[in-house]
Amino acid sequence: MKKMPRALLAEFIGTGILLCAVIGSGIMAERLSGGNVGVALLANTLATVFILYVLIEVLGPISGAHFNPVVTVVLAARQAESAYDRFTLPALFIVAQLAGAIAGAALANAMFDLPLIQASTKLRGGWGQWLAEAVAAAGLIFVILRAPAGKAAALVACYIGAAYWFTSSTSFANPAAVFGRMWSDTFAGVAPASALGFIAAQVAGGAAGTALSSCFDTSSASISAPSEDQT
Repeated sequence: MKKMPRALLAEFIGTGILLCAVIGSGIMAERLSGGNVGVALLANTLATVFILYVLIEVLGPISGAHFNPVVTVVLAARQAESAYDRFTLPALFIVAQLAGAIAGAALANAMFDLPLIQASTKLRGGWGQWLAEAVAAAGLIFVILRAPAGKAAALVACYIGAAYWFTSSTSFANPAAVFGRMWSDTFAGVAPASALGFIAAQVAGGAAGTALSSCFDTSSASISAPSEDQT
């Protein structure tokens, strides 16, 4: 298998496993928590933190472990050396991420004996949650761009775990996560009608996080597009 298909496969599988973990742990937590939403959210948070760390460590050397269209676009804009790197490669990554997201949602639904694809009815929105998504995405991009080499996996996982609790939206911070969560009418779901506001806020947050990072003299992006020898 050529190296670029391997990178796309890594983005598909990584995003799929991430969404499967987020949705599946939400279903399990809701069923076992006896109606205690705080306990359910804590369980959902822990599963997300653990799987993020594992996926970034395992798949980072193959694709850069983006699993997030905003991350892909930001890193392409900062690091691209050709039109292919700036436009074609990010587009392919995003397609793989979105496909992985819906596959992960379907897998989580299937494991809990739910319809493979079901439109979520959980409405989320309003200025508070949109602001929260902008903050969550800005912080994520800032952490990625400022992470010292070799420490991105732990820092990203810890940031997302914290942001689950300090943002009113529980920190999706990822358009692919929004897309995947649309297709599971469960604890972690988000109604399709709410998706556009979340995604717009995440894009704005990604731009803000990039600008904030640029205020510093140096930056490093440990989670990055595959290098020349990986393409």
